[in-house]
Amino acid sequence: MDFAADDDHEAIREGVRRACSDFDDDYWRGCDDRHEFPWDFYRAMAEGGWIGIAIPEAYGGGGRGIAEASIVVEEVAASGAAMNGASAIHLSIFGMGPVIHHGSEELRAEVLPAVATGELHVCFGVTEPDAGTDTSRITTRATLAADGSHYLVRGRKVWTTKAPHCQKVLLLTRTTPRDEAARPTDGMTLLLADLRDAVGEVRPEVAITPIPKAGRNAVVSCEVAYDDLPVPVGHRVGDEGHGFRYLLDGLNPERILIAAEALGTGRAALRRAVAYANERIVFDRPIGQNQGIAFPLARAHMQLHAAELAIREAAWRYDHGLPCGEHANTAKYLAAEAGYAAADQAVQTLGGMGYAGEYHVERYWREARLMRLAPVSQELVQSFVATNVLGLPKSY
Repeated sequence: MDFAADDDHEAIREGVRRACSDFDDDYWRGCDDRHEFPWDFYRAMAEGGWIGIAIPEAYGGGGRGIAEASIVVEEVAASGAAMNGASAIHLSIFGMGPVIHHGSEELRAEVLPAVATGELHVCFGVTEPDAGTDTSRITTRATLAADGSHYLVRGRKVWTTKAPHCQKVLLLTRTTPRDEAARPTDGMTLLLADLRDAVGEVRPEVAITPIPKAGRNAVVSCEVAYDDLPVPVGHRVGDEGHGFRYLLDGLNPERILIAAEALGTGRAALRRAVAYANERIVFDRPIGQNQGIAFPLARAHMQLHAAELAIREAAWRYDHGLPCGEHANTAKYLAAEAGYAAADQAVQTLGGMGYAGEYHVERYWREARLMRLAPVSQELVQSFVATNVLGLPKSY
C-alpha cells in the first residue's frame, strides 16, 4: 500500500464535498424529523455520477473500485448527513454486486444503466423475522411454475431498507427446503423481483410495512410480505440453488462501505464537539482547555484514524483481488466502535445541549449506534475472527 496522497482520491473527496455542501445539518434534521426520504440530495448525487461509481463503465457507471466508493460514502456521512445520507445511496453503490458478477448479460444490460443514473432503485430482501443472522434458516420460498417461465415467491422479510421507494428488490429465497439440501446454505436462489407494476404502483402480491425505529428515519426500514409474487426466470441471478454463495460476494464490500459510513459519522460528531469545546466558556476558560474534555476527544480522533487505516487496507485488498474477509470484518468492527465512541463523546462534551436536537450530535449518536448492529453485529464479527482467523472452535 502507498500512503502518499492520491490526487484522484482527493478529487473525489472534493467533488463529494461540493455536492454535499448544499445540504446542511438542518436539512438532515428536517428529513429525519419528518421521516422524509432526502430526494433532493439523492438527485444531486445521481447527477454528479456518484451513485454509479462502482458500476462498470460498460453499463454507464464510473468503473471504480470499493476504495473510491468508500471515500464517497465516508464524505457523505462526514458532511453531517451521517447514516441518513449514506444509506440513501449505498445500496445502489454496492448492492448490484451479485448482478454484476453473476447475473446474465441480458439482466445486467436491463438494470445496471438505470441503477448507475439513479433512475432505478433496488433494495435487498435477505433478513427474516424467524431467521435473523442465521441466513440458512430463511423460509421465503420461490417455487418454479409448471411451465418453467417464472417463480412464485411467498414469504416475509424484515429490515428491507428503502422498500417504499424502490422498483425492484434483490431477494434471497429458498428453492430447496433446508432439510432437503446437502448443506444448510445450499438450495437458496437470488431473484431480482419487481416491487412495482408498469405504472409505478406497489404490486398487489406485495405488502410493505415501515418499522418504527430510534434513528436514521429519513431512510425507512420495512417488513415486506410476498404472496405468490411472480418473478421471471430471466431475473434469476446466476444458477438456481447457489444464491447464498453469490450473496457472500457482496458482503465484504458492504462491510467496507458501512465502516466508511461509521467513520464519516464519527468525524462529523467529533468536528461538532471540538468546535463546541473551543467556543464554550465555563469558569472563564474554554471547556476544551480541561483535560477531562480534551483527552477523550483526542482519543476519539486516534480511534477514528486507526479505523480509517483498516478500511483503506480492506478496500485495497478487495480491489486487488486478494482475500479480505478478515480485513473487511475488522474494519467494520473498529469503525463501528470508533464512530459510536466519537458520537457518544460529542454528546458528553456538549452536556445537556448534546441531548438537544439543535446541535445535531444526538442524531449522530442515534445513527452511529446502528452500525454496531448492522449489517452484522459486533458479536458475530468477533465470532468470525475467532473461528476463521484464530482457528478456535465454532461457537454456533
